[in-house]
Formats: sequence, structure tokens, C-alpha cells
Amino acid sequence: MKIMSQKQRVLNALTKGEALSVKQIASRFGAANPTAIVNTLRQEGFPIYLNNGSSDTRGRARTSKYRLGTASRSVVAAGYKALAQRLV
Repeated sequence: MKIMSQKQRVLNALTKGEALSVKQIASRFGAANPTAIVNTLRQEGFPIYLNNGSSDTRGRARTSKYRLGTASRSVVAAGYKALAQRLV
């Protein structure tokens, strides 16, 4: 039996289409610093977006959640520009 890391379990959940809040990542996967896990996955090239929670009809704030998406052309272009500038 192979034990998966917290990072791999979070990535698996996001890949399955789940949207996860910081509190959900902390409680479900035992992560002490959920934001660091998400930032590490982003640095590895995964397009993880934070959907900011809006207010519902009663004015209560909804929770912001992370989701795995697809990178837009402008984001990919910006990444290639940044890489090209590092090579110069």
C-alpha cells in the first residue's frame, strides 16, 4: 500500500473537479498550511485558480474556493515571455 502525500491528495481532488476552500484542505487532508500546498502545485505548472466568494442574497459572504482550470492564452504567453527574459 502506497501512502500519498498531502499535495498529491489535494491535486487528485482538484483533478476530479472538486472546488476546495482553505478550511476544507486543512481538515480533509490535515494540511497545516493549505496555501503553501496550492502555491507549490502552481509552481509545478498546475493552473489552480481561486474563485472569490461573493455575497448571497442575505449579504453573507461565501467562502473562496480553489479549483483546477485551464490556463488562458494570455497566461501561457506571459509564462513564455518570462522564460525568454531569463534566458537573455
